[in-house]
Amino acid sequence: MRFASFTTPDGSDTWGAAVDGALYDLGPSGANLADSLKDAIAEGLLDHERISLQTLPAIPERDVAFLPVIPDPAKILCIGVNYKTHREETGRAEVSAPTVFTRFADTLLGHDQPTIRPATTEQFDFEGELAIIIGSPAHKVSEADAWRHIAGMAAFNDFSVRDWQRATTQWTPGKNFPATGAFGPYFVPVADVDDFDGLRLETRVNGETRQSALLGDLIFTVPQLVAHVTGFTALRPGDVIVTGTPGGVGLFSDPPRMLIDGDVVEVEIGELGVLRNVVQQEVA
Repeated sequence: MRFASFTTPDGSDTWGAAVDGALYDLGPSGANLADSLKDAIAEGLLDHERISLQTLPAIPERDVAFLPVIPDPAKILCIGVNYKTHREETGRAEVSAPTVFTRFADTLLGHDQPTIRPATTEQFDFEGELAIIIGSPAHKVSEADAWRHIAGMAAFNDFSVRDWQRATTQWTPGKNFPATGAFGPYFVPVADVDDFDGLRLETRVNGETRQSALLGDLIFTVPQLVAHVTGFTALRPGDVIVTGTPGGVGLFSDPPRMLIDGDVVEVEIGELGVLRNVVQQEVA
């Protein structure tokens, strides 16, 4: 079963199950299973046996506004240069530990919401990625135990303002402009993913495939990332690790191919669904 966070037609922010193009409200305005998807994850309420949709009205997806899968994670930790193809196109050397940077929760946006191309840049770029969502408190977790602390996963687009990102050795400025962290549309529990390594991540711009890689191609695996991150910070349910992007980003195309107003960017990862966002130019 897949889940989503969304705003109902009457303006209520809620969460629910996503089935066959419809959403079923499991929040306070519906089944009242939990106040939010993050709370449901923390309380272990996403077991299929606990969830009945029979008495709930089906809300067509076209009638809602998708929110970020987790609208308010306490921590969003992103991993840089974590596919060989991306490392090669950047010209970076191999490293012995993951590169980690932060993204702030107020930069997130949902599926089918516009991503804002800042007026101050000519280098707005995409990065299709997998995000994993923590399900239980995790601190100093071993690789062997890592999957036990992961609730599920979703698609992510780490839209990047390259000139700000590359102005210094620290990437944080270029990764935290408003409405640049697309997250969704669905949360899929780990138990519902059959072949993680075989899932294909694909990013398309205006229908053209620009990135394509298997999740099994990650340089640092999900267990390695969880072990590394929890080695220096404690994670809580709802916290997010964004695992890195494969080769094919616009900056390193020849010539570079930056995003412009009106571009449609899609990130698809198997049963996690298609995350779609249209680029909207900020008015100076």
